[in-house]
Amino acid sequence: MGDTIRVTVGIMANAASLLLYAAPIPTFKRMIRKRSTEEFSCVPYIIALLNCLLYTWYGLPMVSQGWENFPVITINGLGIPLEISFIFIYIWFSVPEQKKFVSLVVLPVLVLFTMTAFVSSFVLHDHHHRKVFVGCIGLVASISMYSSPLVAVKQVIKTKSVEFMPFYLSFFSFIASSLWMAYGLLGRDLFLATPNILGCPIGLLQLVLYCVYRKSKGAQTEPNKVDLEKDGAKFAAQLQEVKLEN
Repeated sequence: MGDTIRVTVGIMANAASLLLYAAPIPTFKRMIRKRSTEEFSCVPYIIALLNCLLYTWYGLPMVSQGWENFPVITINGLGIPLEISFIFIYIWFSVPEQKKFVSLVVLPVLVLFTMTAFVSSFVLHDHHHRKVFVGCIGLVASISMYSSPLVAVKQVIKTKSVEFMPFYLSFFSFIASSLWMAYGLLGRDLFLATPNILGCPIGLLQLVLYCVYRKSKGAQTEPNKVDLEKDGAKFAAQLQEVKLEN
């Protein structure tokens, strides 16, 4: 019965994660249409790529016992090409400085995963130590992934605008975190449950901020309007003075 519930939760978590991975598609359509990355950050997608790589490896029989974490493999394996596609589009439409920054971040990510796979394959020789090793690194990557939206949260609070924090990304992040936390707890796998315990409140915070600021036009809109009105009034007064002098 317990295994059936865990498998069911795993399938639901897969569905939620698939929607989470697909949530940035409108954002990247916008980038393609405008041929600009605007104020969007690529860091969350790079960290998500590392997370997908590590947890796909974690779920494989090389690390886990048999296919006990098959749902983890399927969704993270699907996430890898999606995240690579997003990063490629971002690099293509970014300015040279952004291209350099993204390259400098992606390279250590790939090196870290390669080293993790190498050590767990050829240095460690039993499932327990491999699982602990890969799980610890995956835990750090997952915490980083769920913490990366805090950059967007800071921007939302600063600008009072949710333009660069898509709703569906926040919503499905919260749902997926909740389901994977339940999946990890049901299987007594702290390497799956722990990062999602952090991801749940962060996802909830994003949703709360979205509800608070979704109707806001941004902090800069009204001051700019006032400045224009003042400049217009000043120009009208100067024009009137010139007419009186003539």
